[in-house]
Amino acid sequence: MPIITDISKAVVLLKEGGIVAIPTETVYGLAGDALNIKAVAKIFAAKNRPSFDPLIVHVSGIEQAHSIAYLNELAIFLLEKFSPGPLTLVVPKKSVVPDLVTSGHPTVAIRIPNHPVALELLKESGLCIAAPSANPFGYTSPTTAAHVDEFLGSRIDAVLDGGACDVGIESTIIDLSGDTPKVLRLGGLPYEELTEVLGELPFQTSSSTPHAPGMLTSHYNPGISLRLFKSYSELLCEFNTTDTDRVGLLYSGKEIKANFAINLSREVVLVEIASKLFHALRSFDKTHIDVIWAHELPEVGLGMAINDRLRRAQS
Repeated sequence: MPIITDISKAVVLLKEGGIVAIPTETVYGLAGDALNIKAVAKIFAAKNRPSFDPLIVHVSGIEQAHSIAYLNELAIFLLEKFSPGPLTLVVPKKSVVPDLVTSGHPTVAIRIPNHPVALELLKESGLCIAAPSANPFGYTSPTTAAHVDEFLGSRIDAVLDGGACDVGIESTIIDLSGDTPKVLRLGGLPYEELTEVLGELPFQTSSSTPHAPGMLTSHYNPGISLRLFKSYSELLCEFNTTDTDRVGLLYSGKEIKANFAINLSREVVLVEIASKLFHALRSFDKTHIDVIWAHELPEVGLGMAINDRLRRAQS
């Protein structure tokens, strides 16, 4: 599987029904023509993804979103305010969208990515692009082209390298298909920014029959068991009173001396932690530790989304 930088080459592959990993501001996505059912099937096969877990469709703008979905005034308002960016909306779909994309649901998840390579690819190709995270199903999402290459190998046609992802965790998903908006997944758009315009929102962030990606209870498997503490201080207290030779620490705050430890942010900056989280989780796989110890963050801003990923990683 070649790693390429030529957007035009990626466009040709996608138009031919191929699948290509592409960069977005959140994580790398495994892209295929969303309206080509054979290409969509290749995405599911490459990821070993169950067909009941729907895909997000990436579009170049609101005009293109209209071609595959029914957008009400609220949907248009939110796209205008927060897009391009890490926001996904679940809205009623048009018949042109294959049922495989939406796992048979009458809704489709759409977003406009905020990455220059992804946007140029969308505009040059003219395609609506289905692009779940470019990793085997259930594992931590990739934030560099090298991550994709390591895990998907020869299963896909190419990786379009656009550098490391800035946000580092997936998009926030809001369901607009019901009577009131509902959070289906916490992500790169902080919850507080949404509540400023929508007020308090109900949550449905896990399901056995999900309407959007990232809702399964067990997800983001780092390949090693993970123990999650309520706080940095609780983790540190346990660390100081326990034999931790085979423990890997994943934390944020003052330095802790350990055989293997990753400090995501000495100043506990949430944006920095989010951008490093998946890369850090993946790096433990190359060590000889038995368990990862991590701790939750304050339930504000991106801290809510980071905690959500850590809880699912320990499932």
